[in-house]
Amino acid sequence: MEIMEYGSKTARTVLLQPVDEHDAETIENELALIRGNAGENFRLLAFRVGDWNRDLSPWPAPPVFGQEGFGGQARQTLEEILTWCTDRTRTYILGGYSLAGLFALWAACETDVFRGAAAASPSVWFPGFPVYLREHAARCGHVYLSLGDREERTRNPVMRTVGDEIRAAHTLLRERGTDCTLEWNEGNHFRDADLRTAKAFSWVMKRL
Repeated sequence: MEIMEYGSKTARTVLLQPVDEHDAETIENELALIRGNAGENFRLLAFRVGDWNRDLSPWPAPPVFGQEGFGGQARQTLEEILTWCTDRTRTYILGGYSLAGLFALWAACETDVFRGAAAASPSVWFPGFPVYLREHAARCGHVYLSLGDREERTRNPVMRTVGDEIRAAHTLLRERGTDCTLEWNEGNHFRDADLRTAKAFSWVMKRL
């Protein structure tokens, strides 16, 4: 997994983000937005995953759209990311967009290393994830959730549950005492990924 490093290597706040090719192309704009919103003193590690559906899905699942299913190898991805989180004097925030946002939510339930999860338009429609979230508590103090206001307006019967599921996740996390917000953005799932991700990280950074 290729790792791209940005920001100050001495910063106490470390942002960790799985990215794909599109995210890598817009990462500089995301960084500028975070600096504008939350200040300069942070480090960002972008983990370029080899196979999005395989490496970020917490368990195998059949295709939801197209022909490609989900390989369920998020555990291996998390283990590699955790090798970059050994300095406990630093604050680690895991986040990402779409399936990477789902990965951040899942990982926040699997380990207490992360102080916050920045989940921008997370794929909470993922088969089995709503049940998982009801059975596993988040082990970080702060969770940011967002969704585009047109994301649930789709003909896909699985993906159109995303609105109901993210509302339920927000309610559940708050009931359990997690500092959690849900922000609605304009547009569908493919609009302003860099802006939405920057807003997610910035909110968690400010809460800390």
